[in-house]
Amino acid sequence: MTTQTLYKSYIIEEYKLEEEPYYVPVGDEIELFEAAYKQRLPLIFKGPTGCGKTRFVEYMAYKLGVELTKTTKSSDNDEGLNLPLVTIACHEDLTASDLVGRYLLEGDQTVWIDGPLTRAVKVGGICYLDEVVEARKDTTVLIHPLTDHRRILPVEKRGELLEAAEGFLLVLSYNPGYQSALKDLKHSTRQRFVSIEFDYPPVDIEAQIVEHEAGIDKDTAYQLAKLGEKIRNLKEHGLGEGASTRLLIYAGKLIAQGIPPRRACQVSVNWAVTDDQSIQQSITEIITSIFE
Repeated sequence: MTTQTLYKSYIIEEYKLEEEPYYVPVGDEIELFEAAYKQRLPLIFKGPTGCGKTRFVEYMAYKLGVELTKTTKSSDNDEGLNLPLVTIACHEDLTASDLVGRYLLEGDQTVWIDGPLTRAVKVGGICYLDEVVEARKDTTVLIHPLTDHRRILPVEKRGELLEAAEGFLLVLSYNPGYQSALKDLKHSTRQRFVSIEFDYPPVDIEAQIVEHEAGIDKDTAYQLAKLGEKIRNLKEHGLGEGASTRLLIYAGKLIAQGIPPRRACQVSVNWAVTDDQSIQQSITEIITSIFE
């Protein structure tokens, strides 16, 4: 094995997806992702908290990885491992070195350690920058050369220009509902990406998701989905963010453990979405009307 092959095997093992993530498509997002991936077009996912953006990119990494495995005629044990998914949770202290890499002391030597972005670039994986608007603007500018025809990553500390491996794809996500003028994406960044908008799924699909993820019966899952729909309607009355699908799943999991539905919804949904007592009272009334 060459050094590059060993490196790729190590990265695939570190970032592999053990099993297929559960995902129910709402629109044509799968077809859009596949088309973008075939053309290596970078993507932005826009949508509210907990609506499935991260789960979707996990699902697509696995799905495309399986297809790559079949194409290369690898063994069945390698299913889904040919397209590693490197996820980076962005925050305001994220630096270029955090993405690209840095020199570190190891014993009496100084060694270079690749950052997660560099790893994805070298092995041809998907690099997913979650909540990218939280990162510093001087850091996000670093990704620009990866989003056009050049597909290169400058590693200034080593004086290198890394060319992205064939399978590499850059995916960003953020929640426009929370963005401010200070945390919006620069136009020079935004216009380098294909944008897919996400929202919470329709009640019937959300009920299907909650039923599967929480392990509860169909009727209870449907009631939770209706609860989510009604709470989201309160956004017109001062609620900052609606109840996410994730919170509905949390409530379902508590119910599956024997917690009464009203109590489960109170602690997992109501108190999680707001501290405003008047809105909490409104949500309590909705919970009571659904779980009589």
